[in-house]
Amino acid sequence: MTQPLTLAVIGDSAASGVGDSDANGNHFGWGYHLAQAFNEPLIYINAARPGARSGEVLEEQLVKVSVHDPELVAVVVGGNDLLRSNFSPTVFESNLRETLIRLVSTGATVMLLELHDPTKIVPMPYLVGRICRRRVAAVNKATSKMAQDFGAIMLPTRSLENIYSRSKWHVDRMHPSKLGHQFIASEFAKMLRDRGFDVGDVAISAVNNRSRKDSILWMLRNGTPWFAKRSIDLFPGLIWLSMAEIVHMVLSSPVLGSKGLARLKSAPCSHSSHQVKVHNLLGCYLLGLQNQKRLNY
Repeated sequence: MTQPLTLAVIGDSAASGVGDSDANGNHFGWGYHLAQAFNEPLIYINAARPGARSGEVLEEQLVKVSVHDPELVAVVVGGNDLLRSNFSPTVFESNLRETLIRLVSTGATVMLLELHDPTKIVPMPYLVGRICRRRVAAVNKATSKMAQDFGAIMLPTRSLENIYSRSKWHVDRMHPSKLGHQFIASEFAKMLRDRGFDVGDVAISAVNNRSRKDSILWMLRNGTPWFAKRSIDLFPGLIWLSMAEIVHMVLSSPVLGSKGLARLKSAPCSHSSHQVKVHNLLGCYLLGLQNQKRLNY
């Protein structure tokens, strides 16, 4: 008798199925819908957890699924890493690389997911949007590099047709809706068929749009507590990052440019007893941020 294939999913809320749940709060998600489409016996394991970051995926979730020797493993992570004030692209890439090293060494086929551009569906202040896009780009760059280095399947989310259609997104505008999860599962199914896996078409449900009243009630009951909790960590960092972003824009402008920065470097960081030399202080501030590498992310 042929042993069943094992599909494991590890990662954050986008992997656990947030946005696609029943009345009892049970999450399904694209992994579940993909598993349903296999034409061969399959064991489906989902160890993903909302809020998880790359360190947890490596140190905890990977251990949980590895005991089952999965032939297919989806790793979807990065969204929570970039939302933290201490986000480090280097640390994220290191965690993801080690995760894939361990998976590939067992012969597993790895599936990765490109992050979408959240600013296309979530209204954000200009500076916050710039910061968000740059951080998402850093996560996607690392993920794409890992896909190339390890021969993993990577779903190019941003290139998918109508990916930013409102019907494909949950009321929180951060997670896929049920239709969005099914859409992602369908795209993964196509890529797996190209790799020789026996996967059929993913069943697509009719769109079930929430009423405005239901959307408001959901945000009050679920969105507000999450927002308040995350604000404790993220908002102080956003204030600093927004200031740094302004500096980044100034340094990148043709008005200041490298010559202007050179002039600031030559200005002494001092002031007279009664008169502050504003341009000197600005120079010290800019150089201090630059030296601390606070302008990157």
